Amino acid sequence: MANRLRAASGSDLARQRQEMVEHQLRARGISDERLLAAMSEVPREEFVPEQSRAMAYEDRPLPIGAGQTISQPYIVALMISAASVRPDDRVLEVGLGSGYAAAVLSLMAREVLAIDRIAELAAGAGGRLARLGYRNVVVKTGDGTRGWSEKAPFDVILAAAGAPKVPDALREQLAVGGRMVIPVGDSDLQQLILVTRKDEAQFERQDLEPVHFVPLIGEQGWNTGPE
Repeated sequence: MANRLRAASGSDLARQRQEMVEHQLRARGISDERLLAAMSEVPREEFVPEQSRAMAYEDRPLPIGAGQTISQPYIVALMISAASVRPDDRVLEVGLGSGYAAAVLSLMAREVLAIDRIAELAAGAGGRLARLGYRNVVVKTGDGTRGWSEKAPFDVILAAAGAPKVPDALREQLAVGGRMVIPVGDSDLQQLILVTRKDEAQFERQDLEPVHFVPLIGEQGWNTGPE
């Protein structure tokens, strides 16, 4: 009986995952088929606390502990879509959280390097990604606002926390032709922006849409979080 209940629960979650892809992503303009396929495959329920598994595919962020959240599926998809992730790309993710976006990115890019300043989240996400078989993700604990200089340059940089401005270190670690998606603003509202490096000195900015993220804390972000 218990096994049948678990199987039914898994089947229900798989159905919810496909409905999420169709109604929350495709219907709202996410058209990258590789991205839609990746988000159809990654089990989001594995990246939220046990008590939140039944809500894994709802159209909202969920708490993951340590005062952090996992972004709603649409925002994850929007950021990855805006960055135009390609199969040969090397991606830096700032703000690993529970590892969900890294798992999606791992199916789309050659390599994903992910940083989180909170050791318990980095350790948990690293173990989870390894257990689920996402082998091309490298995780470390550190100040994500400083990037990962020894692994630079990156074709794509994604920041899953709101910064007062684009950190200089992340801008410098972006490859020529590279794309960075980051929320910039204050504690109440940020603008999700796409930064494209045109050459060594020139960067192009495109505003995407208003968002609300937890603060990006670090040397080149908020010191302890905005007032």
